[in-house]
Amino acid sequence: MTVDLAKKNTSSEVLKQVFQNLDRTSCPRHFNFHMHTVYSDGKLHPNRLMEQVIEIDLKGFAITDHHTIAGYQVARDWLEKWQRENPDRIGPQLWSGVEINANLLDVEVHILGYGFEPENSSLKSYIQRKIVTGEEYQATNVIRAIHDAGGIAVLAHPARYKRSHFELIPRAAELGIDGVETFYAYNNPNPWKPSDLQSQQVGELACEYGLLNTCGTDTHGLSLLKRL
Repeated sequence: MTVDLAKKNTSSEVLKQVFQNLDRTSCPRHFNFHMHTVYSDGKLHPNRLMEQVIEIDLKGFAITDHHTIAGYQVARDWLEKWQRENPDRIGPQLWSGVEINANLLDVEVHILGYGFEPENSSLKSYIQRKIVTGEEYQATNVIRAIHDAGGIAVLAHPARYKRSHFELIPRAAELGIDGVETFYAYNNPNPWKPSDLQSQQVGELACEYGLLNTCGTDTHGLSLLKRL
């Protein structure tokens, strides 16, 4: 199935189609759905990040700062200006994104939200640059808030936590998670490439539980082509 990104449709339904077509070669030079800016714990200013996006010629991406969409908003404004100044060029597709800490099976995990309505009130407490507490911290409520905002909920780097991805992914699926970050570089290789064993295992679990596959560099440094 081919997804026509030239139509500039940033809806979550279009994003689901993109996720359904990703493979281990999609990231980091075609798509990248995990990156951070100076608005959380990254080193890149959103403007510089956008310059790299154009240079790499990414087709689609999301900025997933921790508990804030400020970096996404700056990048969105930059991209809109770039498109006005370059009407003859097809620019990249930018979706809203955020990374939220949550409790799943009594361990802290990170849940990525994509394609949500940035102004939706259901996410307000999760984008205040701090980790929430109490019931809001529970994974089931994080997933619900992302869904209520029209977004897609994804379990980030499932093989990085204190409990096994063989436990976490089935439970997340029970709670209504939409996808998992299947293609992830756990050992921070340079050049970036998804880890073979973990990607295979997570991908098989995604297939078993009917989940979407995503990919991302989890960039915290100065290059979108690697993690650190």
